This record gives sequence, structure tokens and C-alpha cells, in this order.
Amino acid sequence: MLEMTYNFHAPLSSILYPLSSINYPPSPIRDLPCLIIGLLMLAYWGRVARMAWKMRRKTGRAANFIPTEPLGKFLRILWQPVVWAWIGLPLIAAFKAPSHSWDSQLFQSRLLQWIGVAIAVAAFAATLSCWKRMGKSWRMGIDPNEKTTLIFTGPYAYVRHPIYALSSLLMIVTVLILPTPVMISVAVIHLLLLQWEARREERNLSRLHGQPYDDYCLRTGRFFPASTRAYSPATLP
Repeated sequence: MLEMTYNFHAPLSSILYPLSSINYPPSPIRDLPCLIIGLLMLAYWGRVARMAWKMRRKTGRAANFIPTEPLGKFLRILWQPVVWAWIGLPLIAAFKAPSHSWDSQLFQSRLLQWIGVAIAVAAFAATLSCWKRMGKSWRMGIDPNEKTTLIFTGPYAYVRHPIYALSSLLMIVTVLILPTPVMISVAVIHLLLLQWEARREERNLSRLHGQPYDDYCLRTGRFFPASTRAYSPATLP
């Protein structure tokens, strides 16, 4: 019978040395912050698709995932490659070294990257709260014939488009984490489309709801709070 003996008095270094001498394969991850922001945006847009699917099951409509209006459909066509690039570019950069000038980072700061990751996680958590606050009124496109319930509580008591504001913040920190020419171009397109869509939604809601929504617009900011005082329909001028 083979007996195994252990020297419990041997130095710890002599026990760990064989482990330290093993040649472990290098990690395929080149840029961990890029990996995190890429996975975070995958979770973000996956959540959007899931909410649209759940809305379709409950109401027969997919929350205007594909808008009924022609301009909305056109904007969705423009937006889709932006979204895929937003997800894909950081994930590619996490594993692959840049090979062209357009995917090379203009500057590199690990500190700024991790600050960006922290801000992105907080912004995503705040977005989840906004989606929950919207409930059945949540839409991601315009249907000129659909009148939903206006939400004036939570962050919507201060800002008319907190989800768009947080989406803008997420895009800005993505550029902070991956400051390449192509990512900056994607960010500019996304931010411009958000500005355009926010104004289109406001015109549509004003047409559907009239004076109550117009009063709300006068007392709240589009992306930043216009006042420290929370809005309510009973607020007097």
C-alpha cells in the first residue's frame, strides 16, 4: 500500500513554487473596461428588446419597436447600425489590437476608463428605475394615434426625457472608455438622433395631450432639471 507523507514544517514558498512555475496561457482579454461596457450595452439593448416583447404579449403591440410612421421607420433604420456598433466596437477592442487609424485610441487612461465604467453602471441602474417608473406607458417610438398615460413622478418630475439623458451619458462614457475615431462618430450620430427624437416626441405628446403636457414642458427640462422643485399637475405658476 502506497503511503503519502506531507512535510507540514516545509516553508510555504517551497509548496507554492511549483504552482508559480507553471506557464499559464495569456489572457485573451486586452482591455477589461471595454469588455465591461460592451457587455453592459448588450444587457441594455437586450432589456429593451425583452420589454418590447413582453409589451407585445400583453397588448398586441411591441411598444412601437418598429414605428408605424414613415419617418420613425427611417430613423430606426439609421439607428440600428449605431446600436450594433455601440455593442460590438467595445467587445472587439476588448480582445483585438487596433489595426487601422480609425480603430486606434486617441488617448489612453486606465483611470478614466474605470471612472467611465463606474458611471456607466450607475447610469444603467438609473435607467432600469426609469423603465420601471414608465410601466405600461413605456414606448420606444411614436404612434401618432396612440395616447398613453403621462408620467410626472420620480425623475420625470424634473426631466422630460431621463432615459434619453442617461442614454446620452452612457454613450459619452463609452467614448471615454474607447476614444477611437469610429466610436466618436457613432456617438455623434446617436446623440443627434436622440435630440431629434426627443423633440419629435414632445410635439406628438403636445398634440395628443394639449395644455397639460405644454404646462409640464414649461416647468421641466428636456435632459437636465430646470428647477429643484418637483413638478406636479397641481403646481401653480
